[in-house]
Amino acid sequence: MATLVHENVKKYYGSRLECSEDLQTNASCTLPSRPMSRSAFDALKLVHPEVCKKYFGCGLVVPEKLRGCKILDLGSGSGRDCYILSKLVGKSGHVIGIDMTEELVVAARKYIQYHQEKFGFEKPNTIFVQGYMERLNEAGIQSNTLDVLVSNCVICLCPDKKAVLQEAYRVLKEGGEFYFSDMYASKVVPENLKQDPVLWGEGMGGSLYWQDLIALVKEIGFSTPRLVTASHIMVHNSELQRKAGDIMYASGTYRFFKLPKNSVEAPAMVTYKGTVPDYSEQLDLDSLHSFKRDVPVPVDAETAAVLRFSRFSDDFCIQSCDGPVTSQSCPSQDCHLSPFLLADRLGSSIKQCSKTGRADGTAASDCDAEEATSSCGQ
Repeated sequence: MATLVHENVKKYYGSRLECSEDLQTNASCTLPSRPMSRSAFDALKLVHPEVCKKYFGCGLVVPEKLRGCKILDLGSGSGRDCYILSKLVGKSGHVIGIDMTEELVVAARKYIQYHQEKFGFEKPNTIFVQGYMERLNEAGIQSNTLDVLVSNCVICLCPDKKAVLQEAYRVLKEGGEFYFSDMYASKVVPENLKQDPVLWGEGMGGSLYWQDLIALVKEIGFSTPRLVTASHIMVHNSELQRKAGDIMYASGTYRFFKLPKNSVEAPAMVTYKGTVPDYSEQLDLDSLHSFKRDVPVPVDAETAAVLRFSRFSDDFCIQSCDGPVTSQSCPSQDCHLSPFLLADRLGSSIKQCSKTGRADGTAASDCDAEEATSSCGQ
């Protein structure tokens, strides 16, 4: 099935979809419930409009503190996110985009020199390779070499999610992070829906049940996933609605880390120094953990390990503390990781729009105006 799925997705995104408005859900035109940093916003405004036109993501995959980082974008498409990241890592950083669809890789490569000159770099810091995210070794991505992996609404298109996560774990350095947005289902998607090429191309047929993501990530060896933000995904095509039945979909942005073995030791009291660019007053690690500058906060043992061994290690004062620390009481162990519950909580601040047009009937056009730029799939 894997080869057939790959070929169907290549056709769907390589030739059938000309721009993001051709999709049948609002996954790539939802306003962010988490504000974009000023640096990311400024970088996005510099991205070539033709690159944005073929953007098919469902979230904002720009974590904090990227200067000098080596980043890999899984399923980089036309390169929009790669070019934003290219600006943020600076001339000392490096960004690799990998995608299996030749048409999208060619489209992304076309603007390498344009963005190099736009950002004022002496030489390009971005490359695009054609390949499969389940087989990064075939694309020459070596083990323990990357600081950050990102992915934007692409893992739902992959038939072997476990292989993707295993490869991600392999290529990340210790302390490295996987920060990605994807589509998730409210229940396990039945096999008959997975066979539908349009449902799969829209991300609906291949969406993981969100609790299965949590189990997979822990099995492979990553830290517990942290839910950053989420929004509901509306399906505007009545035929796809009928096929999906009572399955609901949400976009969720998660982050998790490759921690050194036996690094999770004890709870701690941590104090943010205010040193991360764009976040001088407050740094939000996820939807539960927010750190104001110079304010001590008790955290659990795993959160302490994340802050101690990741690229944020110099930005926090970390002191051991006695006694257990819990983030919040919750009737279900993983309820704080549900994108559906978080989307409900943030729903009033999310503007929904149709991929096939705005509420006033005019066509949507990502990235071609300030309003559209701010909502360009974030």
